[in-house]
Amino acid sequence: MSRKFFLALLATLLSVDNPVRAQDTAVLTGKALVQELRAGGYNVYFRHAATNWSQSDHIRKAGDWTSCDPSQVRQLSEEGRRSVRAVGTAMQALKIPVGRILASPYCRTVDTAKLMNLGRVATTTDIVNLRVAAYFGRRDAIAKRAQAQLTTPPVNSTNTVLVAHANVARHATQVYPDEGEGIVFRPPRER
Repeated sequence: MSRKFFLALLATLLSVDNPVRAQDTAVLTGKALVQELRAGGYNVYFRHAATNWSQSDHIRKAGDWTSCDPSQVRQLSEEGRRSVRAVGTAMQALKIPVGRILASPYCRTVDTAKLMNLGRVATTTDIVNLRVAAYFGRRDAIAKRAQAQLTTPPVNSTNTVLVAHANVARHATQVYPDEGEGIVFRPPRER
């Protein structure tokens, strides 16, 4: 993966207000974006990498979403696995510091986060797929928790990586990322 592709992946810089609805405040690309990310203080929200659309999610009971069985839950495709490894390699090559890495507990999001190879991955239902929202307080509750994650400033001049689903991003921020797409959020600065 070229650095140019990675920069295109992260070309949107958004500010997250409280309560959150994403609003374009500035668009940084190229060196300016890399410089900002190197300084830390951003939350980078990735939709899981490309999946095999011949598979479907068959959620029948609590916990089914964690299955890595392709007959039960849609999994990453080989293309998705290759591309997400390349994203991680590019972030490392660009010296973008990553602190926390959070992933929805779905196998495809956990795999995406782990394949980036940026550090320890913690799962959280704060950004779980809205298709299972009934298990976690409904859609609006998940959106509020996702907004809280996106407005939490990273620590120690790092960036936080969140790996989740398009429907969560759309409900929490009005942005709908494609598979494998990343969006950079700037949480409110402490005063």
